[in-house]
Amino acid sequence: MLCCMPGVAFVPALLVSWSSAAFIISYVIAVLAGHVEPLVPYISDTGTKPPESGIFGFMINISALLAAITMYIRYLLIEKQNESLHFVRSSCNMLSLCIGLMGCTGMGIVATFQELSVPSVHDIGALVAFGSGVVYITLQSIISYKSCPQWNAYFVCHIRMAIAVISCIAFIPMIVFASRISMTKIDWTPDEKDYTYHFLSAICEWTVAFGFIFFFLTFIRDFQ
Repeated sequence: MLCCMPGVAFVPALLVSWSSAAFIISYVIAVLAGHVEPLVPYISDTGTKPPESGIFGFMINISALLAAITMYIRYLLIEKQNESLHFVRSSCNMLSLCIGLMGCTGMGIVATFQELSVPSVHDIGALVAFGSGVVYITLQSIISYKSCPQWNAYFVCHIRMAIAVISCIAFIPMIVFASRISMTKIDWTPDEKDYTYHFLSAICEWTVAFGFIFFFLTFIRDFQ
């Protein structure tokens, strides 16, 4: 199916399907192995212990590469569209790309430095990945509106902005609640101290992560 897509639409399609599989496969293995509780663990919790740690690290690194390729193609696409309709400054387009690539680097750090092995580096990578990602999709939503109606439909722009707003709203409590947790562990139970903070932060983290996935899903039509 991916090979039959016109243009380079297969790139964001592959990114979306691969990243979704990375999250789901790691989660299923971690739960079945008894390494995490099934009720909303952190994404990183599902890739901390073997065997899921190897799968998680490998698949997230590939996702980071696919995301970087997708962002670069998106940059080139906007530059080409901008030649006929000057709707955005090239510097803004470049800034968006650089911020997006920072997020991809953060993903690579998260995949390489596991949560319990090097927690400080892992947390920095996660902060960079999620923070840069939220800024990137917000900038891309604004750029999409500027390209209307010639290069984008308003309906698609509304969807992108809605995803960006939801991700921004979820990102803030994710950081706030995570900062209130006083211990680093992956096998949480409801009766433990700080479980509520962990639970709420994890919900926000999954919301932001799948917000990114749904946002890149909207690129498929553009890339055709």
